[in-house]
Amino acid sequence: MIRKTLRCLMLAGTVLAAPLGASAQVLQVAVDQSPAGLDPHLVTAFSSFQIVNGPIYEGLTAVDAGLAVVPSLAASWTVSADGKTYTFSLQPGVRFHDGAPMEAADVIASFHRVMDKAIGSPLASRLATVTTMAAPDAHTVVLTLSEPTAPLLSALAGIAIVPRGMEANKDALQKQPDGTGPFMFKEWQPNGFILLAKNPHYWRAGLPKLDGVKFNIVPESATRQVGIGSGQYAMLPNIDPATALQLKGRPGVALQQTLELSYTLLGMNTSKPPFNDPRVREAVNYALDRGQMVTAALFGAGVPGGPLSPALTQWAVPTSAFPCYRTDPAKAKALLQAAGLTLPVAVTMTVLPRQDIKDIAQVAQAQMDKAGFKVTLRNVELGQFIQDWRNSNFEMFASANGGSVDPDDYFFRTFRTGGSTNVFKYSNPEVDTLLDQARGTVDQAARKAAYDKVQRVLAGEVPVAHLAYAQLFTALRGNVHGFRIMANRSLAGLAETSVAP
Repeated sequence: MIRKTLRCLMLAGTVLAAPLGASAQVLQVAVDQSPAGLDPHLVTAFSSFQIVNGPIYEGLTAVDAGLAVVPSLAASWTVSADGKTYTFSLQPGVRFHDGAPMEAADVIASFHRVMDKAIGSPLASRLATVTTMAAPDAHTVVLTLSEPTAPLLSALAGIAIVPRGMEANKDALQKQPDGTGPFMFKEWQPNGFILLAKNPHYWRAGLPKLDGVKFNIVPESATRQVGIGSGQYAMLPNIDPATALQLKGRPGVALQQTLELSYTLLGMNTSKPPFNDPRVREAVNYALDRGQMVTAALFGAGVPGGPLSPALTQWAVPTSAFPCYRTDPAKAKALLQAAGLTLPVAVTMTVLPRQDIKDIAQVAQAQMDKAGFKVTLRNVELGQFIQDWRNSNFEMFASANGGSVDPDDYFFRTFRTGGSTNVFKYSNPEVDTLLDQARGTVDQAARKAAYDKVQRVLAGEVPVAHLAYAQLFTALRGNVHGFRIMANRSLAGLAETSVAP
């Protein structure tokens, strides 16, 4: 009854945090887009991810700035000798933002929610091998797996723990989040701002240091740049190389950078002509000049990309190992003609509404038009793009996706037959077998061998033409301290951020 009452208070607009007065230390952040919802089990857009994952919500595990898996809501864990049973001990004293204690039942309900087909979470594949879940007591969670699953701990970092009452609710968390993170939702003014307030009962002692974070929605890049130059905004997170170039050397503004895990891509619907023919998809690869794309669209601040980021030094196969990454427009035309198509081949490319992706799409259009295609760019607003992506309503799209520290998290859900984000309708029994083998062993050498083969198959069959991995930048005013940029675009570092007077 207490838990239900607290939840009702929050939904009625009562925030259990001190009001943010004029003297409060609120970090003014400027971002380019309003989030497409705030439900951590449903969102896929970067504009949503950077607000909910880390600042508002947390998982059992986390990924630190060095890309290592570390404890989070789980203080520790043990793994059985056969690799099939994981026992997690939860942090003591953790509370949701509505004041209710976070317990084992909430963890299990969160996982059930992600696995529920009615919810339709794109994270479902991360828990594909979980067969049973148990809570021996309020602070212990036991997961039993059908087989050893090496990437489980890294996968859990991206699955937020939500209150158990949300298990079957598909709508409430989209506009009224309730997590355990350092900041709690206070106000959302559509196309204006999202305001987060300090979580007064956050479980990590002494954090957060800020009283709040205000995400100002500022679509115009020039306006954001003027704002951080004048001190109106203190942070521009996860900005593209073009914006960073404009801000370089500006007084009072510092830039942090890292090679990101996120990748740019051209996605193709393998169930629809002309991309149902692998020769046509291969022709796209030969049409592209990824080096020119990095120079023209990313101002040289990036590297040509294969299926995995070069930042994952222990996993990524270099692009030099993929013969089809050699630019050859004549070869592309020959492949299209071998597929029985009349040149030019007309295709429509739906474009993510982000400036760097628009620039990349224009470069790709020009390159493909010289290699036997006739590409029409389709520009849509973010909500429409996401809906079309979810429903596989595209021939081809240009976009950016977030990467992960373990190949399984990307490959299994994206390229395995029936994967929860396999919007490309791609199916290859060899890839399925390799992914199952890599997921089911803890032998690092065996996993790498399998993922090396997967990368080579994907590069050749091209359900996705991976394009580039950019340098990721965050611009900060000189009086912002403690923040550290992360290759996965997480803003979890806001918990340790402070602003000097």
